[in-house]
Amino acid sequence: MDGSVLYSASVPFRSIDDPVMLRRLLAATLLFESDLDLPRMLQRLVEEACSMTGARYGALGVLNEDGTGLSEFITVGIEPELRAEIGSPPQGRGVLGLLISHPRSLRLSDISQHPQSHGFPPHHPPMSSFLGVPVKMRRRVYGNLYLTDKVGWTEFTSDDQVLVEALAATAGVAIENAFLHDQVRRHAVLEDRNRIGQDLHDTVIQRLFAVGLTLQGLSQSLDHPDAAGRLGRVVDDIDDVIGQIRATIFELGSEELDHLAGLRHAVMAIAGELAAETDLSIPVRFEGAVDFAVPEHIAEHVLAVVREALTNVRRHARATVADVVVSAGMGTCSVTITDDGVGIVSAGLGGVDLDGGGMPRDHAGLGLSNLRRRAEKLGGALVVEPGPTGGTRVAWRVPLPD
Repeated sequence: MDGSVLYSASVPFRSIDDPVMLRRLLAATLLFESDLDLPRMLQRLVEEACSMTGARYGALGVLNEDGTGLSEFITVGIEPELRAEIGSPPQGRGVLGLLISHPRSLRLSDISQHPQSHGFPPHHPPMSSFLGVPVKMRRRVYGNLYLTDKVGWTEFTSDDQVLVEALAATAGVAIENAFLHDQVRRHAVLEDRNRIGQDLHDTVIQRLFAVGLTLQGLSQSLDHPDAAGRLGRVVDDIDDVIGQIRATIFELGSEELDHLAGLRHAVMAIAGELAAETDLSIPVRFEGAVDFAVPEHIAEHVLAVVREALTNVRRHARATVADVVVSAGMGTCSVTITDDGVGIVSAGLGGVDLDGGGMPRDHAGLGLSNLRRRAEKLGGALVVEPGPTGGTRVAWRVPLPD
């Protein structure tokens, strides 16, 4: 069954006309309708289907966006250790693929005898009888429900099929309801973002701007050059804060931004992951509306560049700090990583052409070669040079589409 792993049950068979089964179907319907947590709902769907039909194993395969394979495979009742031994979940081939290409119910007395059966992977429990039913949201197929090995029977019955089809139809409505509620929630979050952005613009930025103007006036009236210089730097810092708040407001206004996703979140996750593995401190700063301005195909390269560059620092620089700056603005996306390590020559990178023409030949330079190829593929460039106070500075820049 293309690597499926499923749920144990020992409920005796009952007819679809049995009042007990009808009450259970009604109870499942009410349960699905009351639960807006989609993963929990899908898990319960498989459990209910197994319990009602007496299936030993069950699973739900969620289709990918283009409907050609499985993006998620939900299973119940099997030990995690055995699931790990079986390996990767099925991708939607064999008999499972048949239900994807032809989304209609399928009953088999022996799945292994079907012409499209690919057999089972190592460590997979044996399975024979099979029932597959699509789960639809209106006219769109959301996924397929798979049941195998009806306990005490050689195959699933037509009543089983009708029962599971009714359960799947109910679940389809509940899944669509959960999606609609999620859209309402996202809309409410967006309204909150707009309100917060408006408050930041109308109050915080205006007050900071007024403070900056006051300090700028004071710096011009001071006779002591050191004090005037310090005030000037404070004014510059305030301008930088205003710029970052403006970028945050822009991000808050983007409907594409999800507070659990986005380029910022992914970069922070990589930095946190690598920092946790060593004593390296990795502060991260963002300039501009990176989540909104950087398209997905460039964002993928940005994440690869951040990981590759930080890995190089960790392995070769003997640094304690690696500052990461991800910027988007003026038609350019850039990643700049500056460390306080031993520097280019000491790290074995003396062959690096600081103007971007050549590449080092040693093993440490392989990562830089990858970074350069990524930049050139997008019409950009890579510059590797000594840091302003020692160490190394890696600057990766690519143009952004209009």
